[in-house]
Amino acid sequence: MSKNYYELLGIAKNASRDEIKKAFRTLAHKYHPDKKGGDEKKFKEINEAYSVLSDDKKRAEYDSYGRVFSEGAGAGGATGQNPFGGFDFSSFTGSEGFQGFDFDLGDIFGDFFGGGGGRERVKRGRDISIDIEISFSESIFGANRSVLLAKSSICDTCKGSGAEPGTSMETCKICNGKGKIHETKRSFIGAFSTTRVCDACQGRGQAPKEKCHECKGHGVRKREQEIEVKIPAGIDDGEMIRLSGAGEAVSGGVAGDLYVKVHVKRHPFFRKEGNNLVTDLTIKLSTALLGGQYSLSTLEGDIALTIPEGISFGEILRIKGKGVPVEKGKRGDLLVKLHIELPRRLSKTAAKIVEELKKEGV
Repeated sequence: MSKNYYELLGIAKNASRDEIKKAFRTLAHKYHPDKKGGDEKKFKEINEAYSVLSDDKKRAEYDSYGRVFSEGAGAGGATGQNPFGGFDFSSFTGSEGFQGFDFDLGDIFGDFFGGGGGRERVKRGRDISIDIEISFSESIFGANRSVLLAKSSICDTCKGSGAEPGTSMETCKICNGKGKIHETKRSFIGAFSTTRVCDACQGRGQAPKEKCHECKGHGVRKREQEIEVKIPAGIDDGEMIRLSGAGEAVSGGVAGDLYVKVHVKRHPFFRKEGNNLVTDLTIKLSTALLGGQYSLSTLEGDIALTIPEGISFGEILRIKGKGVPVEKGKRGDLLVKLHIELPRRLSKTAAKIVEELKKEGV
């Protein structure tokens, strides 16, 4: 009778890859032969189960036929993937391979799955996020704002070198000028070498003979710095501006970024719709019937607006090129939505005139 790999790993038949891997790690740690209370036979079985279920092709064969045919691997002899990079632990016995090592599976799993893999990681400063408020007019036409931040910045005295001005640099005694430290870790499956940036020289390979008095050799220090934020034309409320490298500085690495969230004050008369500006204008009934001119206040001053005769309630007049700047020389439009003010009471004279208009069919 074939083995039930799903029961061996304690998972459902529709378990995802991550669930399969997680179950295997837990059981491998529990039943490893060199662990107290370990079970060599059980360890081999769960390794066999994982080898099949972690391979999509073999898993499909197993689900369909109860066994695996691909690559000559059947039940009890599967050699598929495993989370240790293809290494088959079933070949180890309790008397060899793992003997004499003091190891922690958690550390080793971290090396395999933690994304490190011996790759160098560039040091990066912390990102900073701030909020600023601007007027509606500034959001339409753009603006420049200066903000004062207290953050880690490159030292003005040593320009980031960490050395006292006028003094020379020497080869780092910790890394011998290489800027990197090589470390070797031994585990039950062999030795692993990793490389990291030298903390003493921050990866430069050279250290100052005399440390900067201002930053104490760190190359960065906490200070107030004024940063100019350029707000683009047409920005919307809640939008974020990213200033690359304007965040926290770090010695021997790259500075983080500054994120500026923009809040736009509401305007009493204007609103933004895409690249257009929209406003409402209330006119008299006589103007709607006969036409006329109105003085309209805009973000750039007053303009004379001509109202054509016979205008209807809710009609929109378009003033080209008075909206949001889009690109050099181009802008959206200003849209004026008309509202007609109807008198609540009419004088006798006005009432007679309206009666005459009524006779005319107006």
